[in-house]
Amino acid sequence: MTRPRTEAAELAEALAARGIEAIVEPLLDIRYRDVPAPDLAGVQAILCTSANGVRALARLTGERAMPLFAVGAASAARARDEGFTPVESADGTLAELVGLVQRRLDPAAGRLLHVAGSVVAGDLGGELRARGFAVDRAVLYEACPAAAFTTAAMQALAEGSVDFALFFSPRTAAIFARLAERAQIAAALAPVTALSLSAAVDAALGSLCFGRRHIAEQPDQGGLLTALDRLLAERRPI
Repeated sequence: MTRPRTEAAELAEALAARGIEAIVEPLLDIRYRDVPAPDLAGVQAILCTSANGVRALARLTGERAMPLFAVGAASAARARDEGFTPVESADGTLAELVGLVQRRLDPAAGRLLHVAGSVVAGDLGGELRARGFAVDRAVLYEACPAAAFTTAAMQALAEGSVDFALFFSPRTAAIFARLAERAQIAAALAPVTALSLSAAVDAALGSLCFGRRHIAEQPDQGGLLTALDRLLAERRPI
């Protein structure tokens, strides 16, 4: 599992329920910034494109009643767990979040605040500004890339004991590809099935020669687990 450690813990539980032992190999280390709480004056809604953004915001402010729009189910669930309400989920991609905001909100009703990390995928602010919205971005955390694979992960790959590698973002997939090339472990990936959240995530793996590469039909953790269940069913004897 290549997710940051906090998200990996929940995923590990879901995998354990399926009888799957998980190696937690976070390729991004989440570091929250010690900054003042964002100024919410004149803001009509908060936009969150990751669960880490929700956590970072919850650390800094007690505001919970402002409408929050999340890119997917995981970030929406995290927002509800943190006490935010109302919360709406776009259930997928940045483009779907743009569409949801455009349907639900009026550009004349106030600014939007995009809570984000120091590195973002896509241009949410630009897309919404093109539709007449005023958008500010609050950078509340850093996602720092791993410098190398851990010894445990290297050993598991070398022994051929890894069946699946799960990828949730283009950035983590790209980091994995870079570290794999540096560690010269291409041959060790032959028995591994790569399972990616989306086509963009899969593309970031480049030309790595996994035994198989699959893409979840729905771009969230539930969709990825559904895809994993199908692959596991294929392995079971009839």
